[in-house]
Amino acid sequence: MNIHEYQGKEILRSYGVAVPNGRVAFTVEEAVEAAKELGSEICVVKAQIHAGGRGKAGGVKVAKSLDEVRTYASELLGKVLVTHQTGPEGKEVKRLLIEEGCDIKKEYYIGLVVDRATSRVVLMGSEEGGTEIEEVAAKTPEKIFKEYIDPAVGLQAFQARRMAFNINIPKELVNQAVKFMMGLYQVFVEKDCSIAEINPLVITGDGKVMALDAKLNFDSNALYRHKELLEYRDLDEEDPKEIEASKYDLNYIALDGNIGCMVNGAGLAMATMDIIKYYGGEPANFLDVGGGATAEKVTEAFKIILSDPKVKGIFVNIFGGIMKCDVIATGIVEATKQVGLELPLVVRLEGTNVELGKKILEESGLNITAAESMADGAQKIVELVG
Repeated sequence: MNIHEYQGKEILRSYGVAVPNGRVAFTVEEAVEAAKELGSEICVVKAQIHAGGRGKAGGVKVAKSLDEVRTYASELLGKVLVTHQTGPEGKEVKRLLIEEGCDIKKEYYIGLVVDRATSRVVLMGSEEGGTEIEEVAAKTPEKIFKEYIDPAVGLQAFQARRMAFNINIPKELVNQAVKFMMGLYQVFVEKDCSIAEINPLVITGDGKVMALDAKLNFDSNALYRHKELLEYRDLDEEDPKEIEASKYDLNYIALDGNIGCMVNGAGLAMATMDIIKYYGGEPANFLDVGGGATAEKVTEAFKIILSDPKVKGIFVNIFGGIMKCDVIATGIVEATKQVGLELPLVVRLEGTNVELGKKILEESGLNITAAESMADGAQKIVELVG
């Protein structure tokens, strides 16, 4: 789950991690009022969307008066911001962060992520702050430093100190930087983050170390432990189909193709998308109905797939282990009747009760194309859609 920058900073502030003072605004008047409350000579007006690269896309403005705050807020609210992370369709700006200006002396990068290779949280740092870390990694990888954290003891002060020296934090501010990193790690662990990225971390003219930007993402599997985080969820930033899928515990991600996929198991779903691409088709979605899908879940999955106007055909690829093929077949038949499916539908069933499942599909009288294998199914749906 993603949250906005201002929400991330609220969390950081509650853990004693230094961030600039700021207020959220949903209207132009609220933006001006927020700037008055801050009482800062310079204010920064920041568009709040779930995407990076806002500055380059014109979503961050420096205002030197209340009139400029009003002008920039008017320009940004309702604007569709297109960044390298939003795709060409962009995202509409519906809220702003009004923040006090900072006297920036130097920018750095600090981030915490889970390293899959070592199964550990890794602290990453670079003195190349303010630019995309991917760009730094590609052009000057020697400028990225890493500290792998032992989960039994957590981030140690000596590791944070070593990071501060490696990225050339001024000696007199090393203790502040260490406190900052230790606090950030505490947030990462206690809030079950999947990423905590501060870009840039800045040193100010009056000798402070603070987060000028903050990106926190959370592991959705751990949200049952954090009811307070669910209040930060902004449904306007999410695909309506993905929101609907989450109500039925379906894992759905919209893509750009025209072949809807319904699969059980994330690995099989990835393989299904790959094989559709191999035979020249384009998947319209990733949809994992899970190991214990019911007829109701299958019906809802069909409805979600069909709510995408780009879908011209559906490929159902089920391996019945825990899931029984006859239950899935019954759900497919029920769903097809309920939604009045007219698009081509190819079904490949394998596993528990597969013969019974195939029999249910054959006797349904519906226009369902059976597939003998995954490759056979992919070829058939690509041909039918083509």
